[in-house]
Amino acid sequence: MDHFNAANEIQDLQYFGEFGGVNPSISDSSTYTFLSAKTMFDTFEGNADGCYLYSRHSSPMNLYLSQALAKMENTETANVTASGMGAITSVLMQICKSGDHIISSRTIYGGTYAFLKNFLPPLNIDTTFLDIIDFESIENAIQPNTKIIYCESVSNPLLEVADLRKLSSICKKHKLKLIVDNTFSPLSISPSLLGADIVIHSLTKFINGSSDTVGGVYCGTQEFVNDTKNVNNGACMLLGPTMDSFRSASILKNLRTLHIRMKQHSHNAMYLAERFENDGLKVSYPGLPSHKNHELMKSMMQKEYGFGGLLTVDAGTTEKANELMEMMQHENLGYLAVSLGFYKTLFSCSGSSTSSEIPEDEREEMGISDGLIRFSIGLDHDIERTYKKMKECMFKTGVLHHETIYTS
Repeated sequence: MDHFNAANEIQDLQYFGEFGGVNPSISDSSTYTFLSAKTMFDTFEGNADGCYLYSRHSSPMNLYLSQALAKMENTETANVTASGMGAITSVLMQICKSGDHIISSRTIYGGTYAFLKNFLPPLNIDTTFLDIIDFESIENAIQPNTKIIYCESVSNPLLEVADLRKLSSICKKHKLKLIVDNTFSPLSISPSLLGADIVIHSLTKFINGSSDTVGGVYCGTQEFVNDTKNVNNGACMLLGPTMDSFRSASILKNLRTLHIRMKQHSHNAMYLAERFENDGLKVSYPGLPSHKNHELMKSMMQKEYGFGGLLTVDAGTTEKANELMEMMQHENLGYLAVSLGFYKTLFSCSGSSTSSEIPEDEREEMGISDGLIRFSIGLDHDIERTYKKMKECMFKTGVLHHETIYTS
């Protein structure tokens, strides 16, 4: 794919503090004063660059973070929100009105699924959920009122990879918007270069990286972002998912090390995935040649950042999965917790946590088994030691048996 060094774009941005600080000053204000009533009016109407009115509209620190994230995703601009769901819901409700239709990947984050499946239908906005690589079914599902194709670059929790180039061509053909949640693959995949119209992230995860705040962003054209912030009919403006300036400052500082962290997350995940598979476990990781979308991911990714920090292991049953996770936590190998992108490994049983909003029969149809454990692999320095200790836990809980280990 076209080379685009997002890390350099981010590093090149300079924001000095009010007194020459190497970090920008935080504006700890909800409202801002004006020297003239005319300037206040112009700012309210969006006609006064560089002026701030009220922090729900914008704040200096939110603007700095938005600019950096737009650089990362190679879009004209971006807008940060108080959570990933704040970004997703603002974008969907800006584009879709009563009577409209959405086509979505069937394997997506449970909260997004619940919003599309349960929240929007009473507003007369319906969604068709499909296998995102079944392009014939996607084209057949397009209706005159279809506005969006929605997917995740790498899906939660099955780690299926979307063919963004092909989806973009379908959207262009039918005048639809391609919206891509890129939370699992920052830097590794650049959806805008592959044809995405709007790119979304939960900043809570890899981008922040320290599991101490929630946040979201949507990246797109200046026109679209302006529309979402319109005081009369902008979804983000009127729904009010405003990020706090202190949180923006914290995330912006962490963003500066994302390129280093993603390489280590990917390195460690690849190490474990290869060895778990060799041990006979049922492993899913896009970096493995056995993964059904391995070649597709290779064709889309920026190789220096690897295949990401997420992998799944099927422990067979929920009971086995829970026993294994509890033992790994006891052995200080990680935390039994939802979310991802932390410096420490996090693991959870997806069917009873982040995908629990999806009905059991639909989870089974998707391939989310009861014993599926999603691992967000941490930044461990000695990943060989981690592997050996995890394998001991797998033997003790019966997830792994000596006779199942393959010889290399």
